[in-house]
Amino acid sequence: MKFSTFFKSVLLCACCLLSGVSGAQQQTILVFGDSLSAAYGIPRASGWVNLLQQELQRSHPQYKVINASISGETASGGRQRIDSTLRQHSPSIVILELGANDGLRGMPIADIENNLSALIQQSQKGNRKVLLIGIQLPPNYGKSYTGQFKALYSRLAQRHKVELVPFMLKNVQPEQFQADNLHPMASAQAQILQTILDKLKPLLKTTIF
Repeated sequence: MKFSTFFKSVLLCACCLLSGVSGAQQQTILVFGDSLSAAYGIPRASGWVNLLQQELQRSHPQYKVINASISGETASGGRQRIDSTLRQHSPSIVILELGANDGLRGMPIADIENNLSALIQQSQKGNRKVLLIGIQLPPNYGKSYTGQFKALYSRLAQRHKVELVPFMLKNVQPEQFQADNLHPMASAQAQILQTILDKLKPLLKTTIF
């Protein structure tokens, strides 16, 4: 009887220790973006960020996902709040998805690039890993401007040595966009997730996909 009680106590202590180790090892992935990551126009549960959390719960349970995306956010606006967000959540990986609204407003390319560069540098402090998400503008903004806008993401990725998703809406079909022709429907979110996962995998400590 005494042996049985002792054995149960040992098991309980072991479980507590394992639980503590598991909790200590949990890391945060911060998604810092705009409406494309904030599930604009669709149920939040259907958005690619929530789908990412579901996938990681299965494959990489040591990671949790925090979505700090705000619809309408710009790179300049994100620059103002990135430090406080980083302090609040202490992420080990930052998925940076901004710039689209700046481009849609026709802001100077140099200003967009400068703000995104600052965001990357701030996110990299403390040896954080950064995944930069690229976007492209509709052709009606002109070949010159859209070309310069597209090129700034690869330039930033090379300069700061970060992983890059060249175009997050790659392979999203025209019929999968909402009426504004800018925001993807719920049916496109799994494809967006896969495009991002392809570049996120190398940043995860253990790859078991």
